[in-house]
Amino acid sequence: MKILTHPATTAFGLTNLYLLALTGPLISPDHDLIYHLIGASSTIFLPILAYILVLWLLLTALLTIAARRRSPHPSTETSTQPSDEPSNEPSPPPSRLRLLLWAILLLSLPWSLLHTCASFSGWPVPTLLDLLCAAAILIPLILVAARPRPCTRALDTLEPVLTPLFGFFAFSGLLILTQMLAYAVQARDLNPPTRLHHRQPSATPVAAPAHPRIIWILLDELSYQQIYERRYPGLDLPAFDQLAAQSTNFTHVVPSGEFTRTILPTLLTGTPTDHIRVDARGMLLAQHDPVAHRWQPFDPHHTVFQDALDHSYSTGLAGWYNPYCRILPDVLDSCYWVYHQTTPARLSPNRTARRNLFRPLRRLERRLQRCLHALLYRLHLAAPASPASPPPTSSSDDRLDIRMHAADYRDLLAAGDRLLEDPSRDFVFLHLPIPHPYGFYDRRTRTIATAHTSYIDNLALADLYLAHVRQLLESRNQWDSSAVLVMGDHSWRTSFVWIDSATWTEEDDRASNHGEFDPRPGYLVKLPNQHQPARIDQPFDAVRSRALLDALLSGTLQSPTDLAHWAQSPQ
Repeated sequence: MKILTHPATTAFGLTNLYLLALTGPLISPDHDLIYHLIGASSTIFLPILAYILVLWLLLTALLTIAARRRSPHPSTETSTQPSDEPSNEPSPPPSRLRLLLWAILLLSLPWSLLHTCASFSGWPVPTLLDLLCAAAILIPLILVAARPRPCTRALDTLEPVLTPLFGFFAFSGLLILTQMLAYAVQARDLNPPTRLHHRQPSATPVAAPAHPRIIWILLDELSYQQIYERRYPGLDLPAFDQLAAQSTNFTHVVPSGEFTRTILPTLLTGTPTDHIRVDARGMLLAQHDPVAHRWQPFDPHHTVFQDALDHSYSTGLAGWYNPYCRILPDVLDSCYWVYHQTTPARLSPNRTARRNLFRPLRRLERRLQRCLHALLYRLHLAAPASPASPPPTSSSDDRLDIRMHAADYRDLLAAGDRLLEDPSRDFVFLHLPIPHPYGFYDRRTRTIATAHTSYIDNLALADLYLAHVRQLLESRNQWDSSAVLVMGDHSWRTSFVWIDSATWTEEDDRASNHGEFDPRPGYLVKLPNQHQPARIDQPFDAVRSRALLDALLSGTLQSPTDLAHWAQSPQ
């Protein structure tokens, strides 16, 4: 089949392989990137579609030119000389353009696939490995320039095998492109202006029932052990200590999962969930119940926020990671969510598609500069980045992680304050990205850090945030009268997530006793006007959080004794 070996087909196959790191996340069946994407999806899809088109046209042009300069194959040449006499005709000169083009394409492909695998796994490629890949490309290129004729014969042998192979990948690329276009159309209105729930006015004036304000604070990855049981030496957490002195502390909470993606639907609905189903519109469609072994549709009206509305509460939310305003608008009177995530080629939904278009080129330029500087440093031709150490391998990525995490925290701090300062919002849910790694707070300087810090640092920031919330409510005489639930969605996931992370610190290692995992999240309930501490040491399943909030909404829990009896009662 000539179409399988046509230069345009070969070029499209190579384009598909080179850009797999960009297209892969957009066609993932779990739609994780789209689900958590803030801003317009076009700022991600359009630049990547443009990269596919431009690279394909460029490679097609180059391969077409190279094919026309291919040296005649010896078997196709005619000769009038007897076979036993040497030919006096000079052999045609090899095409250096063809040689160099194929050498660059073939030798750079492993380097490209290496970075693709690294992007999928989340592990950065060390600079030394980048240098080795560069050497693996440069040395054969020198050989091609020095010995073109043997290289031409080798290429003549390989090309008939490689072109059909790349043609196969071209057909795979068509499937990828079709999926991308379909998902781009579905996600075109990913985050429109949210139409939230608003309580309809009653025909006859009805006095609003008196009820305490309920503040539900979820501190992501909050560990009970690190707060109250095995606190890091020298770490002060006065706000957590003050809260424990007037609340009920659940010491053995069984988390409802290991990842926020499935935990939050569990907490909102009260239904155990181990998987969720999301579509390309960024909507949560269904939850899988591992107990009942069945999928059930996700319905915002079957959540704790609908329960709050049914009890004449006004609902407000400021949350991280999950697209709350997209999946829960019908049951929220006020909503804000944010999550700055790593996107293909670091394309930002906060920038226009035009600005994003040239973003990968700038990243590639910086990466090449970093590799060149590292090479010159190792050859003693350049000074290190600092007087005592060689150039860092991922400083730009580190700074980006810190900026994104810190920006999310600052945005949610402001949005949460607006909710807390509005007394009409009497059922408030605040989901903060702390003490969740990566660490971005320096507790010694009490500032946002310039390099990754530890979980312990972020835990100190969580304590400052809790003190801030308390001070804000106390200034309005609302702390004592409010019910406050402070919890973690899961504990600090040391051994199975962070211990192998590039951001794991020596302080993390010491605090966790070399990565020991304790699954218990922090979980404290302060009832209205509670001033004495209490403990519940029996296991408590976090799946019951919706039921607990329902009991607070109905006013059936008046004392720590009531709460203890409720927690110990069968479901």
